[in-house]
Amino acid sequence: MARKPSTPSPDAGAVNETIVDVDVATEMEGSFLEYAYSVIYSRALPDARDGLKPVQRRILYMMADMGLRPDRAHVKSARVVGEVMGKLHPHGDGAIYDALVRLAQDFSLRLPLVDGHGNFGSLDDGPAASRYTEARLAPPALAMTTDLDEDVVDFVPNYDNKLTQPGVLPAAIPNLLVNGASGIAVGMATNMPPHNLVEVVAAARHLVKNPDADLEALLRFVPGPDLPSGGKIVGLAGVRDAYRTGRGSFRTRATARVENLTPRRKGIVITELPYVVGPEKVIEKIAEGVKAKKIQGVTAATDLTDREHGLRIVVEVKTGFNPEAVLEQLYKFTPLEDSFGINNVALVGGQPRTLGLRELLAVWVDHRIDVVRRRSAYRLRKRSERLHLVDGLLIAIVDIDEVIQVVRSSDDARTARERLRTVFDLSEPQAEYILELQLRRLTKFSRIELEKEQEQLRREIAELEEILGDDARLRAVVSAEMADVAKTYGTPRRTVLLESAGAAPTTTAAVPLEVADSPCWVLYSATGLLARTSDETEPARTGSRSAHDVLRARVPATARGTVGLVTSRGRVVRLSVLDLPALPPTDGAPSLSGGVPLSEVVALEPGEEAVTVVSLEADAPPLALGTAQGVVKRVAPGDAPSNRDDWEVIGLRDGDVVVGAAPATDADEVVFVTTDASLLHFEAAAVRPQGRPAGGMAGVRLAEGQRVAFFGVVPADVRDLATVVTVSGSSDVLAGTQTGSAKVTPYELYPGKGRATGGVRAHRFLKGEDALILAWVGQGPARATGAGGQAVDLPEPDQRRDGSGTPLASPVTAVG
Repeated sequence: MARKPSTPSPDAGAVNETIVDVDVATEMEGSFLEYAYSVIYSRALPDARDGLKPVQRRILYMMADMGLRPDRAHVKSARVVGEVMGKLHPHGDGAIYDALVRLAQDFSLRLPLVDGHGNFGSLDDGPAASRYTEARLAPPALAMTTDLDEDVVDFVPNYDNKLTQPGVLPAAIPNLLVNGASGIAVGMATNMPPHNLVEVVAAARHLVKNPDADLEALLRFVPGPDLPSGGKIVGLAGVRDAYRTGRGSFRTRATARVENLTPRRKGIVITELPYVVGPEKVIEKIAEGVKAKKIQGVTAATDLTDREHGLRIVVEVKTGFNPEAVLEQLYKFTPLEDSFGINNVALVGGQPRTLGLRELLAVWVDHRIDVVRRRSAYRLRKRSERLHLVDGLLIAIVDIDEVIQVVRSSDDARTARERLRTVFDLSEPQAEYILELQLRRLTKFSRIELEKEQEQLRREIAELEEILGDDARLRAVVSAEMADVAKTYGTPRRTVLLESAGAAPTTTAAVPLEVADSPCWVLYSATGLLARTSDETEPARTGSRSAHDVLRARVPATARGTVGLVTSRGRVVRLSVLDLPALPPTDGAPSLSGGVPLSEVVALEPGEEAVTVVSLEADAPPLALGTAQGVVKRVAPGDAPSNRDDWEVIGLRDGDVVVGAAPATDADEVVFVTTDASLLHFEAAAVRPQGRPAGGMAGVRLAEGQRVAFFGVVPADVRDLATVVTVSGSSDVLAGTQTGSAKVTPYELYPGKGRATGGVRAHRFLKGEDALILAWVGQGPARATGAGGQAVDLPEPDQRRDGSGTPLASPVTAVG
């Protein structure tokens, strides 16, 4: 038992006291509960409405009260800390400054709320002292504190009851989801990742319009977190668990690519790191892994990060080691791949709750509806009061002479006010306002201004009454304000979402079309590189003769859409356009030297090869496929399953493979070129569309021992511009090692024949040649490339349909 002194006892003389017995367990329980309550509600957990902890809310409110707007000069951070500590936050200056610093760090928050000037720290180092740094509100903070003077939120007393502070900010930005939160309380903690403002607002607007929307509908808009540092999120199952239950986890992966550091040495260049991982920590772990022999093939790791070029860590790879294999080691043994645990705990109605995505959005939407309703009521009240005064003033101006006579003949102001009310039937506020009227307001121009103001006030009052009287109108205003915020402060997504380590997102829901979905073109080069254009401008067909400018396919798409990769085994694998690098605009033919290798975005089976890239839009033409054994098939449009990573589009016979694929309308022509130099083309209408499991139908008749060298589609609108390129050689020579003879011929020289026939001769073989080693038919002019992407000159067009070719200077591996 514990004893406490109490009130004095009269029997104790000068020193009187009473000993009270208190149970230690009860005392400790009460004290600990008070401490836990203070930590949970006043320090560690954010409010679900504005996403701020009390110290963060007080910092933003005090900075707004000090007038530290984005268009004003910075002030010392110490001054802000002092104002917050002295007036609102009775804690140490260190805690306040730490919170201020985090609000300014663009690597901690997706949308920083404080504009810092000076050293606000990095992922590896802390900030300078508050006396050395300066701060002001960032533009997004204005949306957090707007309308505070219009009774939109309740104000509560500060710690000494001398001032008041907002219990919550209006928060026109969904700050909790956009910037995330982290904190450790007593018995609970919160850890929430940042998201993209545009995506969150799109989901919130959908919830405003459809209050009963379920989680699956919202996932179309919010596919996953969007981290300030970019990088990749690998595996979305944990993210979806968190969106459903409030708890989950995901893995973040750095953005890295293999580059040629020198003509003879390759390296790994890291340009984006996982969330809250610094470059010094990465380099340290690489050094430890090399020393412990966990990581092999690394000669050096250098941090070349600067303000001009951003993050850049270069890892040099030893000669003879596979850079891709080394990169996998780095992912495994260093923080280049890290885990993030989601625990969405926030205060709702003063109680800590674990919230899923829908609950988080619903709390913010309800808060914004309440803010707009209270703001509209306040504005209605103020405008009604003003209209009342304007009406009285207009009455006084009409009979101004009589008003002056009444005032002059009154003994005092009280008498004048009462006589004005009686004579002109005015209210007390109107009479008081008239008594305070300035003489310069009696002009004719002032009367016109008052009549205009009266009309404007009546319109605004009618509009405000409509908003307050119609829930649908109120929600429309809230939704429109959300859209304005997203347009003003939204930025493109930085983090790439991957369903698994070797594949891109597989569902359209994972990449919603409603959020910043700009049109573009997806390009696939002959050297296996993928990229997309930065805008919807169609890439030029001709231009500079740079490497990688020979395209196998170019497909119209959208930046957040998906396209399909057709493989030699008759599969279509879904690819996310967002995972592909955007090429800078160019006047000539695009160069894919900055593209991403196919192996980085999709994992093919052993022996499987990529054929082409096609559109997956439901309104796209049927997909025509041709196989090495002469089979042709068209797949019905819109037959692609929306919930699968990949699917079969043709049932292949044993030993058969797909050699070509392209969209084909009924008016287009499909073309076969066989290894014995036979070319057959006929209208695609002769091939009826079939379902995915079907095996197709006979397309071209093959001679014994021959196969199809090329299959393609010639659109009807470019038939007159089409060109046929054939390259002959010996079938006994290893592919890619012989130069061969090439011939370029106009497509119009070849007569069409029926389906399942043998075609016409397209190339006469020279001595030592017995087969076509390569063929291509498409819209000219044709370009040829070697194995390394270098351009190879083709001969001038030959008007002889069955003529022989011209010897080439170097081997050709692809034509486009």
